[in-house]
Amino acid sequence: MSLRVISGIAKGRKLKSVPGDTTRPVMDRVKEALFNILADDVIDSTWWDLFAGTGAIGIEALSRGAAFARFSDLNRAPIETIKENVSHCKLDAQSEIRRGDAFTMLAGLPDKKFEYIYIAPPQYQEMWLNALKHVDENINWLGADGTVIVQIDPKEYQAVELQNLEEGEQRKYGSTLLIFYDLK
Repeated sequence: MSLRVISGIAKGRKLKSVPGDTTRPVMDRVKEALFNILADDVIDSTWWDLFAGTGAIGIEALSRGAAFARFSDLNRAPIETIKENVSHCKLDAQSEIRRGDAFTMLAGLPDKKFEYIYIAPPQYQEMWLNALKHVDENINWLGADGTVIVQIDPKEYQAVELQNLEEGEQRKYGSTLLIFYDLK
């Protein structure tokens, strides 16, 4: 599957995939649908692409006018891929790439507020739930109008009791489910 930037200043640029099968890149139609939902809210926003993989979501946000994106991943291969993709799209100035454990980072003292935290972890390990709960417990990662967006297989979904976030809408695209969580 060929990855590319769909719209904005880096439109049409091809993105490298992470070697091996440890990541599952977001399908273009899911990415396009996501950014159609968010529309102009992306402009000047800040993003944290938490389990970034190729960096496709954060790069798409930057290409469409986001002010800043933090990319994080645990393993070296995705981090190297993200660095190459960000540089190829000439988005280095608005990007920060961190290697580390998502849960450790989320449990830490917030050093920035994000309008969007995108959670698309490895499937079927309940990592999305763990990450969502971490954000809910350490809510200062989110700005006043912040939204957490979870991308999972629909079979993984379960309702969850949260203190600071509430589930908004869900959008299903084949074997991909996007769930939006907003501040209460």
